[in-house]
Amino acid sequence: MALGAHAAVGEPRQASDLRARYASLAGVLKDNQYKRPLYIESAEASGTLKGDVYAVIDHSFALIGSSLSTAAPWCDVMIMPINTKDCRVAQRPGGTIVAVRIGRKADQPLKDAYPIDFLYRPAESSPDYLAVRLDAETGPLGTHDYRVLLEATPLENGKTFLHLRYSYGYGTAGKIAMQAYLATAGAGKVGFTSQGNELIGGMRGVVERNTMRYYLAVDAYLNAAAGPAEQRVERRLAAWFDATEQYKRQLHEIDRDTYLAMKRKEVQRQQTAQEAVSGPRSSGSL
Repeated sequence: MALGAHAAVGEPRQASDLRARYASLAGVLKDNQYKRPLYIESAEASGTLKGDVYAVIDHSFALIGSSLSTAAPWCDVMIMPINTKDCRVAQRPGGTIVAVRIGRKADQPLKDAYPIDFLYRPAESSPDYLAVRLDAETGPLGTHDYRVLLEATPLENGKTFLHLRYSYGYGTAGKIAMQAYLATAGAGKVGFTSQGNELIGGMRGVVERNTMRYYLAVDAYLNAAAGPAEQRVERRLAAWFDATEQYKRQLHEIDRDTYLAMKRKEVQRQQTAQEAVSGPRSSGSL
């Protein structure tokens, strides 16, 4: 609670709001089923799904700002989840685009994956607050209004309180497709929130699983940021898979060797295409 009281007069509203949220979650961040200082929640209303992860991470606020406040690192984050097949940064008349392709949980040609073009919005930054937003107006199967928001504020002892939100809207076609998935491949899958004596399923379960996958990708990216450049890709892929295996019931899809082989191929394809446009990147290459 002391951190909430620490909010200074004149501090940006977003920073004070995030600090107040940290104070309100202090108990569950210390004692929960995740075996780490983390809390997840979700909501479904009026054709919109939303998932939120709040976590205390062992990385400085400065590291997060230097690592995630430009567009390019978000492709390194986005490629880690199993069903992301490709991600590239492009400059278009409307601004900087993080162009993602979503597909199956197995190897597949890019032409068969669905495109989602996120507009990267320049980071909002102050000494006590960072916000990065990626927005996509359309997605596959009639989904729309994709929103990714990352917020962070510094804590004591070099730690940071981080909030990641993932949300999107869906229409009739998207709802029918999701219901078909939940009746077949998604049958029996659950999220993280308890309802009575059961873990939540259905569409809220889907958005909780996806939000957690993206959060673990952010965490894996930061964990590898300080290592040798030539090892970063391998380290973050391995770290992401190992983190998801801590929540096998929700997140397990394929075995580790299959995941790593598929992702090495996809990352190499992504990097080769990106370098053809903008030149080699100085860090994180295979």
